[in-house]
Amino acid sequence: MAGNAETTDSKDARTSRVTMLLVGLVLIGASIALGVWIYLHGDPPFALDVWWNALIVQSSSDFLLGLSYVMNWLGAGWFGVLVVPIATGGILVAVGRPWSALYFVTASAASAGAVQIMKHTFGRARPEEIIVMTDVGSYPSGHVSNAATVAVALAVIFPRLWVALVAVAWVALMAFSRTYLHAHWLSDTVGGAALGAGVSLVLAAAFAAFMEREPLPQRGWIGAARRVPDRSLE
Repeated sequence: MAGNAETTDSKDARTSRVTMLLVGLVLIGASIALGVWIYLHGDPPFALDVWWNALIVQSSSDFLLGLSYVMNWLGAGWFGVLVVPIATGGILVAVGRPWSALYFVTASAASAGAVQIMKHTFGRARPEEIIVMTDVGSYPSGHVSNAATVAVALAVIFPRLWVALVAVAWVALMAFSRTYLHAHWLSDTVGGAALGAGVSLVLAAAFAAFMEREPLPQRGWIGAARRVPDRSLE
């Protein structure tokens, strides 16, 4: 019976890795495809982008503006790109999860690198109403990509429903804030979310076998149970 249970767990884990890999590749492919479409489409932006940007222009709110500025600071720059990955990695190492730490830092770095490659490749112009300092290229949104990378990575590391819900809310809020500041078109945020989530899932598949060895008993919303070895039987 024990052997059958181990075989089932092994199959479930393998299925989980393949699923994460395939979904991640699809999301990355979708982000690249949207970028190519945007590049070939040229100016003007998509009708949905123009409509959403005009709606934001008409929806002035000091509260939403202040919140968007906060999200702008949290989502990138030295804090989002350096402090968040390093601090999170350090905490994970401190609680005995070094593979999860390495996965998180690697995903953050890979996502940031992919964003810059796509920004320079597609070179999309930002909305004229932009009110914050930004780098080159509007597509994809680096802030949203980073938010999605962090959100999915934490949902993989801590597979709890509430973590997933908070993760989704965080990405949605970041996407809204980027359009509220007119730093991005709506489609930029969609492409950024797909890219960030895709990178996290592909790397989760690569690191899964190592992270499953870490001593944290839990059953995730993706994948098989993680078990703590019973040392009393040795």
